[in-house]
Formats: sequence, structure tokens, C-alpha cells
Amino acid sequence: MNIPIRPRRLRHTAVLRQMVRETELNPADFIYPLFIRHGENERRPIPSMPGVAQLSVDTAVAEAQAAYELGITAVILFGLPAEKDPVGQENFAEDGIVQQAIRAIKAELPQMVVVTDVCLCEYTDHGHCGVLNAGIELKLNEHLPEGYVLNDETLKVLGQVAISHARAGADIVAPSGMMDGMVAAIRRELDDYGFEHLPIMSYAVKYASGFYGPFRDAADGAPKFGDRKTHQMDPANAREALREASLDVAEGADFLMVKPALAYLDVIYRVKQQFPALPLAAYNVSGEYAMIKAAAERGWLDERTAVLETLTSIKRAGADLIITYHAKEAAGWLRGD
Repeated sequence: MNIPIRPRRLRHTAVLRQMVRETELNPADFIYPLFIRHGENERRPIPSMPGVAQLSVDTAVAEAQAAYELGITAVILFGLPAEKDPVGQENFAEDGIVQQAIRAIKAELPQMVVVTDVCLCEYTDHGHCGVLNAGIELKLNEHLPEGYVLNDETLKVLGQVAISHARAGADIVAPSGMMDGMVAAIRRELDDYGFEHLPIMSYAVKYASGFYGPFRDAADGAPKFGDRKTHQMDPANAREALREASLDVAEGADFLMVKPALAYLDVIYRVKQQFPALPLAAYNVSGEYAMIKAAAERGWLDERTAVLETLTSIKRAGADLIITYHAKEAAGWLRGD
């Protein structure tokens, strides 16, 4: 009687387990988000995101320094303007809050990669990602309903924002509004102004997700009416993600991004399989962060284990870079702190 022999599972010691590990997480994989506000020596905690705060420029420099010492080599900046208006003038002002932060961080940490979010929602008084067909001064198309996002008018603004960030010293610009043609428009503007070398990290695949709530508190960017489902993706669609990514690749994107991460690990995998040559970022968003924090505070799970498992799953799915609010804590754990 032939009895099949079961392959033995390897019972690894900790050292052997490390040697044969298929996916290795590293602090250099992380991009650390920073929310920048006006003021001095400001650190305003965000209640829905424990451990995350709105920072003044001086405090943001110190936070970037602390992250760099942990092995994190990139930050992404989001700005909170002094005043909001229908177009978001401070978004592309020379002395805008993000422009100030770029210059300050690069002056102190020239080796830190500074990525900048390029969108309108944090700067506009209506909270939407584009210029709206609204009001007497901005009634740009009488054939469209009031409140309609004007795609081509928005592209002009996004181009100005990207140029202002480039002039301030940004290393990468990251358009996030999901406007049609945004990568091509920004690429054209950057090239025309002598920034041919500046890469674009496109939020190519951005879903209309329920996991963005805490971010809107952090960036004070919740829409005052309506929602963003007209230009963000349906969570039910995966093939559409490949179409969206293909369009941005054709327009000149240097990096692609999938947002959120955890509910879209299959999409991360598909995009990486389709475009293996392009670096792929995944955004481990505010709601995903807040869930783990809330459960850990209640003792329902071990935070360190859950965070590192989560981030490893994102990288295992195919992400080369992970934008995450866990970055500093995770980097410390990976170093053995």
C-alpha cells in the first residue's frame, strides 16, 4: 500500500524565517503624509486620527527630520490655507503654505524627497476637487448645471499649482483630483517652464471610498454639498482601474497610485501586473489607519502586529511605495525600537 508522503512544513526559527521571507518591509518603502497649516510651533491633534496632527511649517520640518532619522526618505504635503475661495488662490501662490513648507524642508533636509498633493479640495470654499460652474463671476457655461465641476478650467489651475510647487523645490508632484487629462496638462506645463525632469505621481486609481472621512477632518476638505462620485471610481470596478491607469501612462505619468489600499489589494495586484515597469504607490488612507488605532486603543488587537501585517500585505500585493500615517511607528518597529 503506497501512502503519499506529505511535504513537511518548515518550522523556522526567527533567524531562518527572516532568511526565507518573500516580502520584506523597509522604512524606505514609506511616504509620510504631513498636514501643513499657518502659524508657529503649532501641533493640532486630529481627533479622528490619533497620533496625527496639523503642523505649522517649523513643526513640520522637525517632524520630517524625525522621520528621516527613522529611515523614511519621503514625505507628501497637504496644505490648509489661511483663506478659501472658489478657485483656491493660495494653492498656487508663491507664499502659499505648501510652498513655504517645501522650501523649509528642503533647506533643512535636502536629501528628503518632498512629494506634493496637487488638488483643489483643501483650498476651495466649496470643498470640491475642481472649479465649479457656480455664481455670477464663475458662471462659465450656461449650458451646464450649477455646481458642475468644469474639467478643463480645473486643468488650468492644476497646471499653475504644479509649477508653483516645482519652483518652490518639490521633487515630485502628485495630482489627485481624477480630472480627465490632468497628467498631460501638468506634464505640458512643467515641460514648458523648464521642469522636464520633475516626475508626476498620478492618483491614477482613486475610488469613491467610505474610508476618507478622517482625512477630510485633517485637511478641512469635506465638500460643502454633493459628493465626488462623478469623478472618483466606483468601488465595484476593477477593469476600469486598468483603463484609468493606461490613460495616465499614455499621458506621461512616472508613478501610478491606487487609493485606498486595503479594500483594493486585488486592484494593486492587477495594476502592477499590467504596468510592472512603473513604480506603484498605494495610499493606506485615513480610515484604514483610524480603524486600527481605534481597535488597538480598546485592546481588541495588538497594534504593532496589525500594522506591520497590514503594510506587508500592501507591499505583497505589488506596491513599491506605501503612503501611510503609520510610517513613523512602523519604521521604529522595523528597526527594533
